[in-house]
Amino acid sequence: MKVSREVAERRPSDIIAACRKLYRKMSFKEITLKEISKEANISRPSIYNYFQTKEEIFLAILQEEYRLWGHDLEKLLESGKTMGLEDFAEAIASSLADRTDMLKILCMNLYEIEDNSRKERLVDFKKEYKNTWNILHSCIEKFFPSLEKTEQDNFIYELLSFLYGIYPYAHPTEKQLAAMNEAGLQRPDITITGLTRSFITDSLEKTRIK
Repeated sequence: MKVSREVAERRPSDIIAACRKLYRKMSFKEITLKEISKEANISRPSIYNYFQTKEEIFLAILQEEYRLWGHDLEKLLESGKTMGLEDFAEAIASSLADRTDMLKILCMNLYEIEDNSRKERLVDFKKEYKNTWNILHSCIEKFFPSLEKTEQDNFIYELLSFLYGIYPYAHPTEKQLAAMNEAGLQRPDITITGLTRSFITDSLEKTRIK
């Protein structure tokens, strides 16, 4: 049965939204194209018109996440505000509060997702990643103009690398919490915002910004 052009254009977004929904209650390994098809109410053959693998769908989610984060960073950049170190750290940390899907994918599945996606899909994602990098760079230039180019680049590398490992600390599973308890490990009150704020503050303080 032939679908309208409007429906066909909307389908990639519907597929991505269905995969997002599943990812919040299932593991990456448990999610299949069959599950995504059922959740999106779209046949598997139809999904292949847009995505060849489930990894390509997850890559699209990640691309969307970076785009949304970039929009938030642009608002910060265009706000006209001047910021000191603490306010800047708080603003960047707060911008990540709704990016839990991005942070979860980064820490758990990125290599597999990139390896099982077509090159053209990967290039599209890398372009969005580069755009986010450029916006971050502009934020650093605006709020901390005394930093040299190498210092700006090093900070961004450190921040983006830090983001790859933050999710498990802020969102441990019940099984992990139980194991920590039996092992006598006390877990402090940790949030993505709090950890990121501390990281940015400590990282930029090393460059003697006041």
